[in-house]
Amino acid sequence: MKNILVTGGAGFIGSNYINHILDERDDYNIINLDKLTYAGNIENLKKSESNKNYQFIKGDIGNSEFVRFIFEKYKIKHVINFAAESHVDRSILGSEIFFRTNVLGTNVLLETARRFEVERFLQISTDEVYGSLGEEGKFSEITPLSPNSPYSSSKASADMMALSFYHTYGMPVLITRCSNNYGTFQFPEKLIPLMIINALNDKKLPVYGDGLNVRDWIYVIDHNKAINLVFEKGNIGEVYNIGASREMKNIEIVKLILKHLGKSEELIQYVKDRPGHDRRYAIDSTKIQTNLGWKPSFTFEEAITKTIDWYIENKQWWERIISGEYRQYYSIQYKS
Repeated sequence: MKNILVTGGAGFIGSNYINHILDERDDYNIINLDKLTYAGNIENLKKSESNKNYQFIKGDIGNSEFVRFIFEKYKIKHVINFAAESHVDRSILGSEIFFRTNVLGTNVLLETARRFEVERFLQISTDEVYGSLGEEGKFSEITPLSPNSPYSSSKASADMMALSFYHTYGMPVLITRCSNNYGTFQFPEKLIPLMIINALNDKKLPVYGDGLNVRDWIYVIDHNKAINLVFEKGNIGEVYNIGASREMKNIEIVKLILKHLGKSEELIQYVKDRPGHDRRYAIDSTKIQTNLGWKPSFTFEEAITKTIDWYIENKQWWERIISGEYRQYYSIQYKS
């Protein structure tokens, strides 16, 4: 039985990971530590909350004393760090929380993991640390880091710190960098859920600039399968890029959603571009495919349809999120 501390497990990617992995594995004991900020929702984990191999703890990865307590209580030997502030727009409006969580919080986890001699520490990162691409080429694991937003710079900083713990202390660190995710439970500030929900409500769909920014899209379940493969079989001290090689312009995504919902393209509203908006991302995932045998299971057409239909069928979930009406907290009692 592996005692695995999963941080940020009430967020979009983390909750999908937990729900998926507890279906697949009975030798994983998941301890989910999440602060439950605006984007964390314990409701995402209703499927898993009764599983005997699952425990939720409300708390902040930046609280070193509390993190040490968790490592001691649950005899943590494995860490998967999803915890992060992750929305570029919010980082532009205010960067401090991004560095507090993404950099200082990761440092607390690394220091604690080092002291408790963990067997694996997987840092979940993003392709945004590489910066922006021109019309050609893809990001590989040896592409120099060149982050362009407060969010991506905080993630790049965390990556560099994680690798420094490997080189300095020999800590068993691994890093994954993934392209844009979509799927169930994604907070409605991100492109795909925002456009689905606005279209369902016949509201304008705000598209930055000319809408021609390109992203490489991957279904969240495919991402999580790759994460677990790296966690189990990845080489210590290495970085693995994860992408489904499905590049699309933002405006193409928006029009596809409108078509699926039978809505008019007149709902599209072009708005002023955000500062420093990267033009194109694209991931070269040759390494993980060649070395670990991973490949995406879902086509974009199949997975985007599943995603749109999920938001149609789960109106109550996103209405509560948007209104801020519902937030359920759990915590374990802790005294210093």
